[in-house]
Parts: sequence; C-alpha cells; structure tokens
Amino acid sequence: MKRALFIIMSVLMAAIISGCSKEPTPEERFSQYVKLWNDQKFDEMYGFLSAEAKDSITKEEFVSRYNKIYQDLEIDKLKVSYKQPEEEKEHEEDAELPFSAKMESAAGPIEFDHNATLVKEKRDDDTNWYVDWNTTYIFPELKAGDKLSFKNVQAERGSILDRDGNGLAINGTAVQVGVVPGELGEQKDQTIAKVAELLDMSEEQINKAMNAGWVKDDLFVPLKKISKEDKGLHEKLFSMNGVKSQEVGAREYPYGAALSHLIGYVGPITADDLEKLEGKGYTATDLIGRRGLEQVLEDQLKGTNGVRISIVKEDGTVKTLAEQPVENGKDVKLTIDVVAQQQLYDQLKGKAGMASAINPATGETLALVSAPGFDPNEMTLGISQNKRKTLEEDPLQPFLNRFRLTYVPGSVMKPITTAIGLESGKLQKDTAFEINEKQWQKDASWGKYKVTRYSDVKGSINLEKALVYSDNIYFAQAALGMGQDTFTEGLKKFGFEDQPEYLYPIEPSQIGKIDSEIRLADSAYGQGQIEMNVLHLAATYSPFVNNGNLIKPILNMEDEQGQVWKEGLVSDEHAATINSMLTKVITDPKGTAHNGLIANYPLAGKTGTAEIKEKQGEKGKELGWFVAYNPNAADMIVAMMIEDSGSKDVVSRVKSFYELRMQ
Repeated sequence: MKRALFIIMSVLMAAIISGCSKEPTPEERFSQYVKLWNDQKFDEMYGFLSAEAKDSITKEEFVSRYNKIYQDLEIDKLKVSYKQPEEEKEHEEDAELPFSAKMESAAGPIEFDHNATLVKEKRDDDTNWYVDWNTTYIFPELKAGDKLSFKNVQAERGSILDRDGNGLAINGTAVQVGVVPGELGEQKDQTIAKVAELLDMSEEQINKAMNAGWVKDDLFVPLKKISKEDKGLHEKLFSMNGVKSQEVGAREYPYGAALSHLIGYVGPITADDLEKLEGKGYTATDLIGRRGLEQVLEDQLKGTNGVRISIVKEDGTVKTLAEQPVENGKDVKLTIDVVAQQQLYDQLKGKAGMASAINPATGETLALVSAPGFDPNEMTLGISQNKRKTLEEDPLQPFLNRFRLTYVPGSVMKPITTAIGLESGKLQKDTAFEINEKQWQKDASWGKYKVTRYSDVKGSINLEKALVYSDNIYFAQAALGMGQDTFTEGLKKFGFEDQPEYLYPIEPSQIGKIDSEIRLADSAYGQGQIEMNVLHLAATYSPFVNNGNLIKPILNMEDEQGQVWKEGLVSDEHAATINSMLTKVITDPKGTAHNGLIANYPLAGKTGTAEIKEKQGEKGKELGWFVAYNPNAADMIVAMMIEDSGSKDVVSRVKSFYELRMQ
C-alpha cells in the first residue's frame, strides 16, 4: 500500500514539474506584448524585443519615438487586437502572428492589419519568444528612413458682412515691419530708436528680437504688424536703411471704430484658451474672437482646420494614413446698413453715447452703435501697452459697449406710458389735469419728495400738451390713475424684462421695483428704477407704425423678418393719436424737439432727459435721449442717447442723420 502511494505521488510530482518547466508559447508572449501596447507602456514593451531589434533602436529611442508619434498625431482610443488560436501550433525557431490595430488620430481614424514575427532566443539560462520589431509595427508603410508628416491646413475664417455684402470683418493683409541687421549701417542705434518710437515699442524689445539665436545679418527680423492703410507711417519707416516689410495675412475691419463694439476683433489664442477648448481643433497659432460678434459667432466663423497624416518615403512619394478635409468658416450676413451705422457713429463723435436704428416692419437692425469706439485693426495686430493704457484711462471709456447695457430712459418713456393708459381705458385723449406749479406731490404722505416739471405751460394740461411739452407732473398723475398693476402689466406687454433671442447678447430692459406711489409716479416718465437698452427702446415705438404690433428685432439676415414679438398692443385709433402728438413734439414751436424740424420731411419723435443722482435736490449726471421716425413712411426708427448732454443736442444730431439719409 505504501509502495503504491509512493508511485502515485511520484507521478503527480513529475507532472507538476513538467508543467512548470513548459516553455511559453509565442502566442502567449505576443498576447502579453499587445496588452502592454494597448496600455501604451512602451518602456516595458522594449523588454519583449528581439536582440536584432534592440540592435536597431535603443530603449530611449524606442520609447521616445512611440510617445512622440502618439502625442503629435493625438492618438486616442488605441485598440490592438490579437486573437489566440484555439489550438496552438508547433513553432521551431520563429512564428508569424496576425494582429490588427485601430486608433483615433487628429486626422480621423487609422486602422491596419499586420503580421508580427516572434523569434525564439536564449537569454541567460532561459529560452523565450521575442518580437522581431521594426518600424512597420508603428504603421505598416513606415519603413526605416521614412518620415511621418503631420500637416495642419488652416481653415479660412468666415467673413462678417452687412446687408449689401460689404465686408465688416474680412480676411485681408497687413504689413509686417522688420529689420535686416546687416543693412542698418552706421546709423544702427539711431534707426532702432526711431523705429521704436514709430512702432510704440521699446528699444529693448527690438534688440531682443535682433539677438535671437536664429538671427543672421542678412535675415529679416519681424518686429510688429501694422495696417497697410497707414501710408504716412510706412513712409517714415521704410525711408530708413535696413527697415523692411513683408505682406502677411491678417483679419481686417474696414470700418474701424464705427463697428468696433458690434463686430469686435480677433486675437492670438492663449494657453488658457487651448486648455479650455481642448478637443475642439484649436492650435497654438490660431486666432480667436475676443469681443463682439467675432467672439459670439466663434464656432460658426472659425471653421475646422484640415489635418493630413502621411508617410513621406525616402524617394519622396507620399502615403496618406488619415485625412480630415479643411472646412472653412461660414460667412455671416447681418441686417446692418453700414452707411447708416457709419453716419450714426459720426454723429456721436466726441461724445459718449449710443444709437440704434431698426425697421419697424421687418425688425431688421439697421445700426447698433456705441461711441466712442476703438480701432479693432490695432487690437488684432497688437496694440501697445501705452496705447491700451491711454484708452483705458480715457474718461469717455472707449472700451465700454453701451448698447448692450440698460440706462434710465427719461421722457422717451412717455409714449409707452401713453399707450398703456389709452389701451387700458384709464387714460383718455382728452384727459386733463390742472397744473400750475413747478413741483407737485400727491399729498403730505410723500414727505419732502415732489415731482418736478420743466415745462412752463400752465393751466389745463391735456395728453397732447403733456407729450409735446414733456410734462412730468401730468404723467405722474396719469400713472397713479392707472395703478401699479395696470402699469406694470402694460410694461411687460411692451417687452420689459423679456429679452427675445437675439444674435448679440443684450441686457433686457428692467422695470425694477414699483413698491410705492412715488416709484409708480417716477416710473411713468422714465425715472424710478426703469432701465432700457437702446435697441428695445427703438422697438417699443414700432406698434405706432406697425399695426399695433411690437416687432422682434433681428440682426442676422437669415432670420425670419417681420416676426411679431408682442401682438396688438395699440389700436389703430390710438396709434394715430400718438403719431399725431409725437409729430407735434417737433412741429410745435414750443415742442421739446422743435429744433429737429426738417423742411418737407415729416418726423415724429420724443425727447428725454434722464438724471442719475443719489437724492432729490442734488445735481446728477444727465442722459439726453431722442427717438424719431417718419410716421408716414416708417422704414426706420432711430433711438439715440448721449451722456452728459441735454436732449436738444441729441435732437440736432438725429436731425443731421436724417438729412444725410435724404441726400
């Protein structure tokens, strides 16, 4: 029995020893190699290479090459597959095993099938299988001596155009100013000093550029890009020895400051941008929208860069591995009339203000202006720190985009209050109040607060007189008669606190708090906490000439025209009444906009002077307003505001604008 047990144990031990000493198969070894490959553990993969393969490439080169290729080509989702056969074959000294590889790259998917050769080698006292690696394992077509090519084809940025196809932001050219060191001559120091002054650079910046490691005496050293239109600067620069120029591609803004806030500009992409936009196809050399529609429409304008990954053979032939065709950015056509835009901007020169012009029937935004502006060409080409500081410290705040903000509207609000009152039935055309004082309060419960009027007309003041002479006391009393609910509901019908979708982000007009009779009275004539944006203001006059409908403003020519934002706000009868009264604001010799009278051209409108102050009795900052339109052929409503100005100045400028349009 003991002998039989001994024999059984001996057989089992022999089997175990035999199993432990079994040589690994090439299939098992390659499976291990493939797992490391999928995990991109290139340093461990190198240990699986055959002696001949190791003679052709060091470990450092092997790891570095794989890492560089996979990083440069943005290889992702790597999947190397090898399926072991169900039955292992007998292999003598070598084995050929098929595998497939799939991966995503910057240029799209790459996949291939290939055969791996494994050889049996004895190292130290162990025999094992090793991969007879060569460059074709990276890509089958990549032979020794071949090179990988990664070509980025820059997408052309889409243009921004006005309604007639005039370029507002286009792909053009600029002048690259530079120096050729060997041609500066004996006046080198003087030339550098003069160039620094003209380009608003420091001499240190120029000398640093000239001392770069790649610079040679006969090479062009770029310094700064400038506008090709600045001929005076060109003449001064290029009259000096060694100062040269090259034409380079650049984003151009032909209308400069007049459209700077609406269109914006592009600038170099930053490291932070690249991190935030990872995976969206940006490269370190790209430009990106920095303000205005260039920023708002970045995705549409940018397009998609083309990428081609290929192998360049030793004989110069090219084998494409993957390619993503370039997709140029899309052009955007705006409803803007660039002539109207420029003319309105010119009327605001030297002032801080804003203006809008819309077609009340179609909703097309014909102009949207903030003044002063800045030169977007200068911003794109690279504004100096000194120039930027000057702009930032300018009291007129040229970097402030006023048309996207809301402001206290003052008396341009009164036609809206009129419409709300008439439509609610709580105000009649012949409603009149006896007003003889400059200041008024409902009763003693108002304390020291009083409403102040600026009209000197006394006696029975009806609705027409109140609008023509802009009587605050009349509208304060009218609002109290309507009540808070009726007034607030009416404002919401006119689009307050309800900004519809619009191509450019603009703050919605606000009602604020109307939590007292004083606030209600003040709000009726555009004070209190009422705030409006200039585009909405122009739109609120559209019901008077658009069958009672509040038009929805649009900015993109592709948007549907004539969309009604709010329907049936004003009856035909009441619209005719308001138009007649607003015409008299201009035609009546005592009307607040009489200085806007144009011979043989009917114009209706309303002035406003809003005052921003901490408390009653103090002198605050004034905002002058005017809204105007032709009531007989209303194809444009213009709204303008100027800071630190009375309304008469604004009326004169809007009048000049209409006179130019008549020529």
